[in-house]
Amino acid sequence: MSKRATDVLESVDTVAGYTTYIELIRPFIKDKNIISTAMTKEVKRVRAAIDVALTGKSCAIVSSGDPGIYAMAGLVFEICKKENIQVILPFSKEMVLNEKSALTVEVVPGIPALCAGAALLGAPLSHDFASISLSDLLTPWELIEKRIEAAASADFVIVLYNPKSKRRNRQLETAQKIILKYRDKKTPAGIVVSAMRKDEMVTIIPLEDLHKAHVNMQTIIFIGNSTSFTYLDFMVTPRGYGGKYL
Repeated sequence: MSKRATDVLESVDTVAGYTTYIELIRPFIKDKNIISTAMTKEVKRVRAAIDVALTGKSCAIVSSGDPGIYAMAGLVFEICKKENIQVILPFSKEMVLNEKSALTVEVVPGIPALCAGAALLGAPLSHDFASISLSDLLTPWELIEKRIEAAASADFVIVLYNPKSKRRNRQLETAQKIILKYRDKKTPAGIVVSAMRKDEMVTIIPLEDLHKAHVNMQTIIFIGNSTSFTYLDFMVTPRGYGGKYL
C-alpha cells in the first residue's frame, strides 16, 4: 500500500470492504468499525459506507490493487449520482449547497495487479497493452469476446483479469483460442498468482499451453505481443529502442 493509503486507514472511523481484503489489512485497522461483506455484495457494502459518511463520520472503502481499476471507486460515484449526493474533491473550495447531502470523496491510488505482476515478470508491458476481465458476471460474454478479438488482432499485449473461478472454467480456453488466431503458439504467457503476497507464484509458459495452467481468481495473465520474448526468467516486450538505436 502507498503511504497515503495507510495514513487514510489510520485516520478514518470506519473501514468497509470485501471480507478477504479486510483480513489482509487487519493489522492496520484493529480499532476501527468494520463493514465487511462477501463477494457479489458490493452495492450493499458501498451503500452502507456512504450512509456512514453521510452521518459526518469518515469511512474508507478498501479494494485490492487500485480502487479505480475493476474496483469500488466507480460504484461510489454511480450511487452518488443516482441518489443525487453532491460529491466534492478534498481541499475543494467549491460551494456546497446542502452539506447534509454532500460527501468529500478521495480516490487513493493503489498498486494494481497488472503493475505488481508486470514487475515480477520483468517488463511485459513496455509497449501498448489492453486489460480485459474474463468475468461475465457484469459484462456479457459476447462483448468480452469482441474485446479479446480486437486486442489480439491489433497486436496489443493482453492482460487478463479474473481468468477462472469454480463456476467459470471455460472462458480462459476460449480466450486462448481467439488469441491463437493472431499470435504464434510459442508467444510467452506470464502467469502471476497472488502478486506481492505470501502465496505468490510466477511462471512463464507458451501461449499454446495456457489452457493447462492452474489459475484462479487471484491470478493475472500477461500474453505477449508479436515482439515479446523471454530472457532468463523474465518476460520482456520491447518498446522499440533496439531497432532504432541499438
